[in-house]
Amino acid sequence: MHRYFTPLLRAAIAMAVLVGLFGQFVVIPGVAADEVDLFPPYAPLQVPYVTAAVLGVACVQVALIAVWMLLAMVRRDAIFTERAFLWVDVVIGATVVATLITAGVTAHLLVADIPSPDDGMDMLAALGASLVTTCVGAFFAMLLVLMRGLLRKATDLQTEISEVV
Repeated sequence: MHRYFTPLLRAAIAMAVLVGLFGQFVVIPGVAADEVDLFPPYAPLQVPYVTAAVLGVACVQVALIAVWMLLAMVRRDAIFTERAFLWVDVVIGATVVATLITAGVTAHLLVADIPSPDDGMDMLAALGASLVTTCVGAFFAMLLVLMRGLLRKATDLQTEISEVV
Protein backbone atom coordinates (compact mmCIF):
# COMPACT_ATOMS: atom_id res chain seq x y z
CA MET A 1 0.00 0.00 0.00
CA HIS A 2 2.80 2.43 0.84
CA ARG A 3 4.02 1.93 -2.72
CA TYR A 4 1.38 4.46 -3.80
CA PHE A 5 1.48 6.76 -0.80
CA THR A 6 5.24 7.24 -0.63
CA PRO A 7 5.54 9.13 -3.95
CA LEU A 8 2.47 11.21 -3.07
CA LEU A 9 3.89 12.08 0.33
CA ARG A 10 7.25 12.93 -1.20
CA ALA A 11 5.58 15.22 -3.74
CA ALA A 12 3.64 16.91 -0.93
CA ILE A 13 6.83 17.32 1.11
CA ALA A 14 8.69 18.81 -1.86
CA MET A 15 5.82 21.21 -2.52
CA ALA A 16 5.62 22.21 1.15
CA VAL A 17 9.37 22.92 1.27
CA LEU A 18 9.11 25.05 -1.88
CA VAL A 19 6.09 26.93 -0.54
CA GLY A 20 8.02 27.46 2.69
CA LEU A 21 10.96 28.93 0.77
CA PHE A 22 8.59 31.27 -1.06
CA GLY A 23 7.12 32.28 2.29
CA GLN A 24 10.52 32.84 3.85
CA PHE A 25 11.89 35.03 1.08
CA VAL A 26 8.77 36.75 -0.30
CA VAL A 27 5.65 36.54 1.85
CA ILE A 28 6.97 37.04 5.39
CA PRO A 29 9.27 39.99 4.63
CA GLY A 30 6.67 41.52 2.30
CA VAL A 31 3.83 41.33 4.81
CA ALA A 32 6.08 42.73 7.54
CA ALA A 33 7.10 45.63 5.30
CA ASP A 34 3.45 46.32 4.47
CA GLU A 35 2.55 46.34 8.16
CA VAL A 36 5.35 48.81 8.92
CA ASP A 37 4.16 51.01 6.04
CA LEU A 38 0.63 51.01 7.47
CA PHE A 39 1.72 51.54 11.07
CA PRO A 40 5.30 52.91 11.44
CA PRO A 41 5.59 52.21 15.22
CA TYR A 42 5.98 48.53 14.25
CA ALA A 43 9.35 49.28 12.61
CA PRO A 44 11.52 48.23 15.58
CA LEU A 45 9.70 44.89 15.71
CA GLN A 46 10.02 44.10 12.00
CA VAL A 47 13.43 42.41 12.00
CA PRO A 48 13.01 40.30 15.16
CA TYR A 49 9.56 39.08 14.21
CA VAL A 50 10.52 38.38 10.59
CA THR A 51 13.54 36.46 11.89
CA ALA A 52 11.36 34.43 14.26
CA ALA A 53 8.88 33.65 11.48
CA VAL A 54 11.59 32.64 9.00
CA LEU A 55 13.26 30.41 11.60
CA GLY A 56 9.90 28.84 12.45
CA VAL A 57 9.32 27.97 8.81
CA ALA A 58 12.89 26.62 8.61
CA CYS A 59 12.11 24.29 11.54
CA VAL A 60 9.12 22.93 9.63
CA GLN A 61 11.30 22.43 6.56
CA VAL A 62 13.94 20.55 8.55
CA ALA A 63 11.24 18.28 9.99
CA LEU A 64 9.83 17.67 6.49
CA ILE A 65 13.26 16.70 5.16
CA ALA A 66 13.66 14.27 8.06
CA VAL A 67 10.25 12.77 7.21
CA TRP A 68 11.47 12.45 3.60
CA MET A 69 14.42 10.42 4.87
CA LEU A 70 12.13 8.27 7.02
CA LEU A 71 9.97 7.60 3.94
CA ALA A 72 13.09 6.41 2.13
CA MET A 73 13.77 4.04 5.01
CA VAL A 74 10.21 2.72 4.83
CA ARG A 75 10.64 2.09 1.12
CA ARG A 76 13.83 0.10 1.80
CA ASP A 77 12.08 -1.70 4.68
CA ALA A 78 14.74 -0.35 7.05
CA ILE A 79 12.57 1.71 9.38
CA PHE A 80 13.22 -0.57 12.37
CA THR A 81 16.92 0.22 12.54
CA GLU A 82 19.02 2.48 14.74
CA ARG A 83 19.44 4.94 11.87
CA ALA A 84 15.73 5.80 12.00
CA PHE A 85 16.22 7.28 15.46
CA LEU A 86 18.50 9.96 14.03
CA TRP A 87 15.71 11.24 11.78
CA VAL A 88 13.06 10.95 14.46
CA ASP A 89 15.32 12.93 16.78
CA VAL A 90 15.70 15.59 14.06
CA VAL A 91 11.92 15.94 13.86
CA ILE A 92 11.68 16.17 17.66
CA GLY A 93 14.50 18.72 17.78
CA ALA A 94 12.95 20.87 15.05
CA THR A 95 9.62 20.75 16.88
CA VAL A 96 11.21 21.78 20.17
CA VAL A 97 13.11 24.66 18.53
CA ALA A 98 9.96 25.91 16.78
CA THR A 99 8.06 25.66 20.07
CA LEU A 100 10.76 27.63 21.87
CA ILE A 101 10.56 30.32 19.17
CA THR A 102 6.80 30.62 19.60
CA ALA A 103 7.21 30.61 23.38
CA GLY A 104 9.65 33.52 23.03
CA VAL A 105 7.19 35.40 20.86
CA THR A 106 4.42 34.69 23.37
CA ALA A 107 6.56 35.95 26.25
CA HIS A 108 7.47 39.08 24.32
CA LEU A 109 3.85 39.79 23.47
CA LEU A 110 2.92 39.37 27.13
CA VAL A 111 5.50 41.77 28.55
CA ALA A 112 6.15 44.28 25.76
CA ASP A 113 4.18 47.47 25.42
CA ILE A 114 3.48 47.16 21.71
CA PRO A 115 1.46 49.99 20.23
CA SER A 116 -1.71 49.07 18.41
CA PRO A 117 -3.36 50.95 15.55
CA ASP A 118 -6.87 50.08 16.72
CA ASP A 119 -8.29 48.94 20.01
CA GLY A 120 -5.58 46.38 20.78
CA MET A 121 -7.50 43.41 19.44
CA ASP A 122 -4.75 42.65 16.91
CA MET A 123 -2.26 42.28 19.78
CA LEU A 124 -4.67 40.02 21.63
CA ALA A 125 -5.16 37.95 18.48
CA ALA A 126 -1.39 37.68 17.99
CA LEU A 127 -0.95 36.70 21.64
CA GLY A 128 -3.70 34.10 21.35
CA ALA A 129 -2.24 32.66 18.15
CA SER A 130 1.27 32.46 19.59
CA LEU A 131 -0.03 30.87 22.79
CA VAL A 132 -1.99 28.26 20.84
CA THR A 133 0.98 27.44 18.59
CA THR A 134 3.24 27.13 21.63
CA CYS A 135 0.84 24.70 23.30
CA VAL A 136 0.30 22.70 20.11
CA GLY A 137 4.07 22.54 19.55
CA ALA A 138 4.67 21.32 23.10
CA PHE A 139 1.97 18.66 22.81
CA PHE A 140 3.28 17.58 19.39
CA ALA A 141 6.83 17.27 20.77
CA MET A 142 5.54 15.12 23.64
CA LEU A 143 3.61 12.96 21.17
CA LEU A 144 6.74 12.51 19.08
CA VAL A 145 8.73 11.44 22.14
CA LEU A 146 6.02 8.90 22.90
CA MET A 147 6.09 7.65 19.30
CA ARG A 148 9.90 7.42 19.48
CA GLY A 149 9.48 5.12 22.48
CA LEU A 150 7.10 2.94 20.47
CA LEU A 151 9.62 2.85 17.62
CA ARG A 152 12.28 1.78 20.13
CA LYS A 153 10.11 -1.11 21.34
CA ALA A 154 9.27 -2.17 17.78
CA THR A 155 12.94 -2.01 16.79
CA ASP A 156 13.96 -4.10 19.79
CA LEU A 157 11.26 -6.66 18.97
CA GLN A 158 12.34 -6.74 15.30
CA THR A 159 15.94 -7.32 16.35
CA GLU A 160 14.92 -10.04 18.79
CA ILE A 161 12.77 -11.80 16.20
CA SER A 162 15.53 -11.66 13.58
CA GLU A 163 17.96 -13.23 16.06
CA VAL A 164 15.51 -16.06 16.76
CA VAL A 165 14.85 -16.70 13.10
